[in-house]
Amino acid sequence: MGSGSKILGFIGVLGVMASSLAFVLFSGKEVPMVGLLAPVFAAAPERVELRVLKQDQTLGELLEGMLEPNDDQYDLVLAFMERADPRRLRPGTEVAFRRFTAAPSELRAVDIAVDADLTLRMTPSPAGWRSSVMTTPVVTDTVWVSGEIQTTLWEAVTGSDNREGLDPRNLNQFFMDLNDIFQWQVDFSRDIRSGDFFRFSYERAVRPDGTMRRGHVLSAELVNRGRSYQAVWFDPNGDGNGTYYDEDGNSVRLRFLRSPIEYRRISSGFSNSRFHPILQTWRAHRGTDYAASRGTPVRATGNGVVIERERHSTYGNTIVVRHSNGWTTRYAHMNGFAPGIRVGSAVDQSDLIGYVGMTGLATGPHLHYEMRQYGTFKDPETIQLPPGDPVPIEQWEVWETQSRARLALLDRLPLPWEVRLAVNVLGEGDAPAAGAR
Repeated sequence: MGSGSKILGFIGVLGVMASSLAFVLFSGKEVPMVGLLAPVFAAAPERVELRVLKQDQTLGELLEGMLEPNDDQYDLVLAFMERADPRRLRPGTEVAFRRFTAAPSELRAVDIAVDADLTLRMTPSPAGWRSSVMTTPVVTDTVWVSGEIQTTLWEAVTGSDNREGLDPRNLNQFFMDLNDIFQWQVDFSRDIRSGDFFRFSYERAVRPDGTMRRGHVLSAELVNRGRSYQAVWFDPNGDGNGTYYDEDGNSVRLRFLRSPIEYRRISSGFSNSRFHPILQTWRAHRGTDYAASRGTPVRATGNGVVIERERHSTYGNTIVVRHSNGWTTRYAHMNGFAPGIRVGSAVDQSDLIGYVGMTGLATGPHLHYEMRQYGTFKDPETIQLPPGDPVPIEQWEVWETQSRARLALLDRLPLPWEVRLAVNVLGEGDAPAAGAR
């Protein structure tokens, strides 16, 4: 018997006692007390049978034997299809059959967990099965993390003593978010030094089971070699697609990524005269070759539109993307193209467009990457990358209010005195220009 039923029975007893006492007090008559009644316990209104979708099992197969003879299994699946695709249900999906306790064989409802945040409830009715949506409730809160970097940012995040309210299952997401925010200012594989420091505040939505729905960093600071880099989340359009700005309202994200892949080394740089290993001639090499394993993901370095997707005899599998302000980027020698990428496709910065290979004239797996502005070649390794758009002027008052509040969140985990001292000695005027390498 559940604790809720016991409480209801106890409240019933108290009610009887209170009624008897009131009669004695206000009637003016002596009435003999009848004593305590035995507690009455109510049965649970339903029982639940849980089934889990197995590998290569369909929803229809799982339902077999679980419904009443007069229940239309096909009708239940059709009602489900009004809101979701049963073919997309993954192995491990939980299906709960809720039956009335008074009539054990009678179904009250069937709950199908589509994902962690959405459950579809199928309810029988004289007109057939009906579907309704149940959204997992969440609680929004803020967590703070800070720490000194001794070796890598990853080890600093996972080993931080200041991880207030932080679920260890979320550490990888926090690390990736920090990397994405500051990747234009700091090369985490080459620039990090022992004694660097980080701190950030993170807004998240937490489910009842403690898992986290996707959130975002509200404010962050990275002190690298005595230079302080700050970033604040701001959503000018209010559509959830905000970005990060520094304390002066300038975008911390540059218009282009520093490189389109995670690479081992640069096998060939930009040159007006390079000896070609296959053609055995001297010729210009107006791009950068990044050596990487075959199949390494290739990502668009900036927002744009695909204007070329084809196979060349020299470049092999090639994609060219047109960006704003006369910019174009070329990605060559790829092993293949990403699904859905074709001429006319719109791509955002970091979108997957292909995979490293060695098609065309190539002696090993690598990516050849070019940048041009108005037809003029630019060296991807030395160019000062153009910044992203600043906070819109018409949103400046809203930005000032939100940025002050979000930067103040960082003070919950203050910088150590030696880090503050290093920042003050260096001075903000010594920071490098945005996009400089």
